[in-house]
Amino acid sequence: MAEKKFLLTQDGYDKLVEKLDYLKSVRRIEVSERLKAAIALGDLSENSEYDDAKNEQGRLESEISELEAKLRNSEIIQAQTSHSEVVIGSTVTVRDVELDDVATYMIVGSTEADPDNNKISDESPLGNALLGKGVGTVVQVHAPAGVIEFEILELR
Repeated sequence: MAEKKFLLTQDGYDKLVEKLDYLKSVRRIEVSERLKAAIALGDLSENSEYDDAKNEQGRLESEISELEAKLRNSEIIQAQTSHSEVVIGSTVTVRDVELDDVATYMIVGSTEADPDNNKISDESPLGNALLGKGVGTVVQVHAPAGVIEFEILELR
């Protein structure tokens, strides 16, 4: 079965590489040292420090494997050359038609999504509704609270 492609901006790709490097070069050593210290305490059958260190090692190796898979299956999104329609990498200013609230979002791949920093996934309801649309277009987003309409005010 083919693995899922992860769409990333160059910045997002670089951050994942940096995180992977940190986990491999710093965190692995820290966890290894913690494991050695726990082993030195003696009887492993009743050693909670050892159990905790082994569990942490397992979580770390799992995270490293996951990051390696994401990087291996990533596709870097090239910078947008046209400002006529929303694509991954676009920064879009929208207005909630009913509430008249204005917000600006960057459309990114799901790996880079960070709603707290106004980076929304192309797979999110709003991100998906905006893709391929231009300034002045009103899109409908199906949310748990019902249908919400957003007007695209600006695209860059």
